[in-house]
Amino acid sequence: MSSINKYFKLDELHTTFRRELLAGFTTFISMAYILFVNPSVLGAAGMDKGAVFTATALASALGCILMGVLARYPIATAPALGINAFFAYSVVIGMKVPWQTALAGVFVASVIFLLITVFKLRELIIDAIPSDLKYAISSGIGLFIAFLGLNDGGLIVANKSTVVGLGSLSVGTTWLTIFGLIVTAILMVRKVPGGIFIGMVLTSILGLVTGLIQMPSSIIASAPSLKPTFAVGISHIGEINTVQMWVVVLTFLLVTFFDTAGTLVGLAQQAGFMKNNKMPRVGKALMSDSTAMLAGSILGTSPVGAYVESSAGIAVGGRSGITAIFTGILFILGMFFSPLLTVVTTQVTAPALIIVGVLMAQSLKHINWSDMEIAIPSFLIVLGMPLTYSISDGLALGVIVYPITMIAAKRGKEVHPIMYLLFFIFIGFMWILNVE
Repeated sequence: MSSINKYFKLDELHTTFRRELLAGFTTFISMAYILFVNPSVLGAAGMDKGAVFTATALASALGCILMGVLARYPIATAPALGINAFFAYSVVIGMKVPWQTALAGVFVASVIFLLITVFKLRELIIDAIPSDLKYAISSGIGLFIAFLGLNDGGLIVANKSTVVGLGSLSVGTTWLTIFGLIVTAILMVRKVPGGIFIGMVLTSILGLVTGLIQMPSSIIASAPSLKPTFAVGISHIGEINTVQMWVVVLTFLLVTFFDTAGTLVGLAQQAGFMKNNKMPRVGKALMSDSTAMLAGSILGTSPVGAYVESSAGIAVGGRSGITAIFTGILFILGMFFSPLLTVVTTQVTAPALIIVGVLMAQSLKHINWSDMEIAIPSFLIVLGMPLTYSISDGLALGVIVYPITMIAAKRGKEVHPIMYLLFFIFIGFMWILNVE
């Protein structure tokens, strides 16, 4: 125990082994919903839900354990909400790209992400995209996720007269979503640890009691096979041979990179790790993240990233890597509860998506709305993502307009050369979509 204390510097961080375990459990409960939401989202793309469930658990566990051992941070990782929606709804369903090819795109993006980390190019990329657009991307994805949740839950439906409209309140499953949303909202307002997860559990119980959800045949079972998704991305890597797919790869890379970087810095600030506005051991933290992302693409899941729910564990005193390691162990144990997937319907996950959308939309407050050259491209990104039903299209709208508005404001010299490069890439991407 003394060697563990020394390696993780428990005394120096004013924490204890017991407190770290409690923090790890709290973090896991707060983000356990991803075990059921991720298979639901990627399942919409045609992927085997059981295989995705196991891949999600293993990739999350690996990332958490690496983060804890190498970077010694109480920060957990898992497939990120938002980028999985981009994978399923924008790339596979919207662009009609086979999920096998999309998974190959995740693999390629993971390799690039790892190389960027190894060669320490992250500062260059972070500096290239202005902070306002980074916040707009995060917020836009939040609105897109919330829109998906509202639609999945039956609260928002297609309407020929008004494009979209309020769903029917005479449908029982819609009321299940409403119940879940209200309960989860109350739990989040009351700052109950694991509020999203508890909300899903209570909604599932109500669904089972009312007969709106069918009772599972069992609760515990062996982990589902990875065979349907394992190494599929590698075997289809030759299909990454079009401009469209390279833009998809670039989007996977950018969204994951900036979401992870922002989350890591935010959590480090919460835990008091920041020194002179810099995060110690950030290289090891990013290496842990990128390795888990690469492993996840091989196992069969969308990109893995640092999870903001780690703040729940930090809030109860988690300060060392033990918190993340224990969270990872719990993810491994969670693999044996796959039968519960049949209970977690879209009406159960819908409130979770809506609340996560609220959390991500908080980035809107950081955008400089007073400067029109910044506000216009930011707004197009934020609104474009849900209205085009595509994260990449929304991103393209903002990235294309940004250099134009900056030049109009006589601030063209402030635009990074990489942004001008992205300008032409996204114009080409939009042209390809239009031609097809």
